[in-house]
Amino acid sequence: MINLVSDTLTKPTPDMLKYMMAAEVGDDVFGEDPTVNSLQDKIAKMFGKEGALFCPAGTMTNQIAIKVNTNPIDDVICDIDSHIYQSETGGYAYNSGVGITLIQGSNGKISAPQIENAIKPGHDWQPTPRLVVLENTCNKGGGSIYRLNEIEPIYQLCKERELKLHLDGARLFNALVETGENTLDWGQYFDTISLCMSKGLGAPVGSLLLGSHKTISLARRFRKVMGGGMRQVGYLAAACHYAMDNHIVRLKDDNDRAKQIGDVIAKKSFAKSLKPVVTNIVIFELDDEIKDIDFLNLLKSKGILAVPFGGNTIRFVLHLDITQKMCDEVCQILKDF
Repeated sequence: MINLVSDTLTKPTPDMLKYMMAAEVGDDVFGEDPTVNSLQDKIAKMFGKEGALFCPAGTMTNQIAIKVNTNPIDDVICDIDSHIYQSETGGYAYNSGVGITLIQGSNGKISAPQIENAIKPGHDWQPTPRLVVLENTCNKGGGSIYRLNEIEPIYQLCKERELKLHLDGARLFNALVETGENTLDWGQYFDTISLCMSKGLGAPVGSLLLGSHKTISLARRFRKVMGGGMRQVGYLAAACHYAMDNHIVRLKDDNDRAKQIGDVIAKKSFAKSLKPVVTNIVIFELDDEIKDIDFLNLLKSKGILAVPFGGNTIRFVLHLDITQKMCDEVCQILKDF
């Protein structure tokens, strides 16, 4: 089967497994795992941050980011398609006791003027505006990309209005291989950054939260209370080391293959609409006469797995385990529908 359900399905390559098994480990709760420590230092320096924290999942790094950047009855501003709103089980309210103000952006992207209009005036019956969250790339936005020139005015607005700015960068490297932009340039704009290693980069587990020394020190406490304190986790951190050293450049292959598939879908009558394909995600809406479950069953009968994505849409995600031959096969099957 050609599995396009998610880039979280990637499995460690043989070389990654060898690298993992050779890792030097210690107890990370005591800060004594050398492989974890070197990974945290490596990623922090890459983005010009003082520190980083290795966590099991991107949901945890996002939730910790909300926690360290807000107080109860504060307000978080984000796009309506943001992962923190759509896919983290309302954790912003449960973990941090904050409200959320949603913006209807463009394919998951919001602008400085929209954010300014969303800032509440501060009456005592309203939550206090405190944090803006951006997602790059935006999953439900079809893998849409922010460019640095779009981030600059948002950063300036947050600075003027004393708002914190967090980046959910779960698939940030898929964006950077397209734009050629620099990690240090991205790091300067955000108070905190979440990076996921277990999607297209191919590590089996792991996300990192980046920020100042003070922020990361507090984040360690929240990681612990959330049950995220890990012991000899250097074996998993080693996979992330390997991914960062070997799998970033090849993300361009995933993006290009997604565009190939998108080009085919754009010409087919079964697709009512298609979100712009700019990275490794393809989202398309089916014609009104076609039900998503029927389309998925047809795909499965042809050896392709995918997922429904709400509103009679289908999502494909390209990743490390999808070869060019598999991509060509998917394109041919879709052409024949």
